[in-house]
Amino acid sequence: MATSVFLVEDNKTIRENLIPALAELGSATVMGTAESEEEAVDWLARHKGEWNLAVVDFFLKQGTGLGVVRWCNGREADQRVVVLTNYPTQATRIACKEAGADQVFDKSTELEEFFDYCLAKHGLPM
Repeated sequence: MATSVFLVEDNKTIRENLIPALAELGSATVMGTAESEEEAVDWLARHKGEWNLAVVDFFLKQGTGLGVVRWCNGREADQRVVVLTNYPTQATRIACKEAGADQVFDKSTELEEFFDYCLAKHGLPM
């Protein structure tokens, strides 16, 4: 069964690189994307329970990833929310975890750990 991923990222280049990278993990499919907090919350409201993994950037075109992460509280037990950011300070990591993120990764230096997490948490075949 395919893992359904929702990607919240305002940088087009990063989106265009992450989508095929996630697909290469095996059975991951990016079923939707958003560039702003409002877009993300709207998509999530319309697709409750349909996604397995939300990958959320901290800084967005409008709003922040924290609002998206908070909105995901109360999600299904098998749904995970990961923040993937270029600003992984200790304060950012704490704020994301307190908002309800399962994990926080640095886009620049922790992509391998991010993909390992995706494989481990969602059983994606390599």
